[in-house]
Amino acid sequence: MRQGDEELLDFDTSALENWDAERARAALDGADGALYRNHLRMALLLDQWAEAENGRTDTGGHYKAGYVQALGDVAAFLRQTYYLPAGAD
Repeated sequence: MRQGDEELLDFDTSALENWDAERARAALDGADGALYRNHLRMALLLDQWAEAENGRTDTGGHYKAGYVQALGDVAAFLRQTYYLPAGAD
């Protein structure tokens, strides 16, 4: 089932350094809208991966924290349009 734009944009933006809802909407409506939607879907999957990694008990705490942070950072960059051809402002 295909996710709508509202569902793709339904995430916590409070920890994002450069979140701009207008830029996100413009990206969805622009020439790279399909690519951005894909990035938003990938970010959701990265969130799920980070959650699963955070629950692991077979790795050290520092390793796990770094891994989870890295996944979250990539998801944040995807959401903030950094990987679109035009990039972030």
